[in-house]
Amino acid sequence: MKINPNGFREYDARWIFEKDIDIEGISNLGKGLGTQVIEHTKKDNPRIVVGHDYRSYSEKIKKALIDGLISTGCHIEDVGLSLSPMVYFAQFNLNSDAIAMITASHNENGWTGVKMGIKKGLTHAPAEMSELKDLTLKNEFKKGKGSLKIIENFKKIYIQDLINKNKINKKIKAVVACGNGTAGVFAPKILRGIGCEVIELDCELDWSFPKYNPNPEDLKMLHAIAEAVRKNNADIGFGFDGDGDRCGVIDEQGKEIFSDKIGLLIARNLSHKHKNSKFVVDVKSTGLFKSDIILNKNGCETIYWKTGHSHIKRKVNLEKALAGFEKSGHFFFNQPLGFGYDDGINSAIQVCHLLIDQNKKMSQILKDLPVTYQTPTMAPYCKDEEKYKVVDEVVQAIQKLKDKGTKIDNQSIVEILTVNGARFTLEDGSWGLIRASSNKPSLVVVTESTHSDSRKKEIFKFIDDLLEKTGKIGEYDQKI
Repeated sequence: MKINPNGFREYDARWIFEKDIDIEGISNLGKGLGTQVIEHTKKDNPRIVVGHDYRSYSEKIKKALIDGLISTGCHIEDVGLSLSPMVYFAQFNLNSDAIAMITASHNENGWTGVKMGIKKGLTHAPAEMSELKDLTLKNEFKKGKGSLKIIENFKKIYIQDLINKNKINKKIKAVVACGNGTAGVFAPKILRGIGCEVIELDCELDWSFPKYNPNPEDLKMLHAIAEAVRKNNADIGFGFDGDGDRCGVIDEQGKEIFSDKIGLLIARNLSHKHKNSKFVVDVKSTGLFKSDIILNKNGCETIYWKTGHSHIKRKVNLEKALAGFEKSGHFFFNQPLGFGYDDGINSAIQVCHLLIDQNKKMSQILKDLPVTYQTPTMAPYCKDEEKYKVVDEVVQAIQKLKDKGTKIDNQSIVEILTVNGARFTLEDGSWGLIRASSNKPSLVVVTESTHSDSRKKEIFKFIDDLLEKTGKIGEYDQKI
């Protein structure tokens, strides 16, 4: 049996199949998860909803995971080819005790993984992942007699639920790009169903991802959507990741809008109807939430929290926030807009509502926000076993430089937020972030300036120099 312990990450599990985990390892993961669900739910025969994405090996992996779960006494309800949010929705709709979704999301072909959850609307956080890792690696599993039930056509229920709640009364012409990932089965149908005119882009399922990985932060994918928006004179462009829990947005001019800005626009729009609401955003997100005139006028509060879909989901749940937004494109809508989990298609639907409520082009709506200069999310390679130490080292270095009164582009560091890596803020509200990636051997670097493009670059240079000095950084996936 092969199972690399490093595959147990902060809030899901991911491995390169056969190199880092074999089929027996997957089965043991199922036994570990089944044992954990039984211990948490205090039920001998809990019901677990399971689904899988469209990779060539996902069904094989799902079968091995199900075999492991059944051996512990769990009753499995298999909803088949799924998006992660469809599996999350199924837990509410079928009232199950837990969920397991076989997906490596937007990771390159060869990767596999599992997103898991027990409490409705939430997925495993670090404590649950650590517990699951211990249970799986110790080989001490519950034994029982479970069962498997195939739930036919559940995707129709999920699709219809989103359509029925979200009909629009004005035609929006939308480019819908799925990068040949699983969202291609769902997104075009749902957006047509609510009333959009849909132009499909790479919506045919192809697990080899022939053009680019389905990742709405990937510049290749964004450029392809932009070109299709301009060519078709569309109102908006949407890009969905491999398991459909994230959405990227391109305006009618073919310009990318970073997801944190989209989140702010949606929050502004919602704040008129839902005064005194709370919003949760991740540390990679724009600083504009804090100072926003409309949010403040409507009595809304913004909380900056740890990056990661599981962390934000839990914080939204804990704070009873109306919504949560991550710069990576994970958006979380609580009642009455959703069930608190991240659903990329629901996010696209909320953008459609924004366009109709404001009755303006997306580029015009964006102009209502103050201008800032942001980098994309950049990921320099750093070994899994070293990345957290490197971040600790950099946090200490920034603290010392702040204490010394060091300036970046003539701006002093006025605040360091260490809830997740280090987010340091300058006098004018510009900021930089360094944190460890939760699902890859890399760090995450983002900068934003309220002043100029050159200041944005100076902040990045400051971070890059600090990382270079550690001697433990490799190539960036993309770099300004």
